[in-house]
Amino acid sequence: GPVKLLDGGRKAWELEGRPLTGEPPQAAASSGYPVRQPDLSIRAFRDQVLGDYVGREGAALVDVRSPEEYRGEKLAPDHLPQEAAQRPGHIPGAVNIPWLKAVDAENGKFLSDQQLADLYGAQGIAADKDVVAYCRIGERSAHTWFVLHELLGYPRVRNYDGSWTEWGSLVNVPIER
Repeated sequence: GPVKLLDGGRKAWELEGRPLTGEPPQAAASSGYPVRQPDLSIRAFRDQVLGDYVGREGAALVDVRSPEEYRGEKLAPDHLPQEAAQRPGHIPGAVNIPWLKAVDAENGKFLSDQQLADLYGAQGIAADKDVVAYCRIGERSAHTWFVLHELLGYPRVRNYDGSWTEWGSLVNVPIER
């Protein structure tokens, strides 16, 4: 069936006083689920980022990690010290818009479309660009991909699977600090 996201997640659910349960869900076994091929149009890979996005007109890179990770002061979030890349910094030309800026800190819900357009547009991340979002492993940037592609309707947005864990450990790729 269709996939749905809860705007605000568990935080909003609890703030709204909605019910919670500790009971495990009941799921019936099924068969015949059609496994489709991956949609490569929404994924970016190392050579593609290097060749098509770094220093290219009409392309934009958005680093959604913390400012400390972006500036190269931290190699990984504090709670994941063992999962650091080899080198600090960011992909040349990337702007830093941490993923959590897309949501209201009080309730975890997405900002309005206009607030989101202003947030990204102010740093050159616009609908007319080919955009790649990245973080450490592509998890936080998947959230930004959703905001840009699904909420704002940007037509060309990709999530860099390898993100900084891959880029920051490569030999002979450009890195800014």
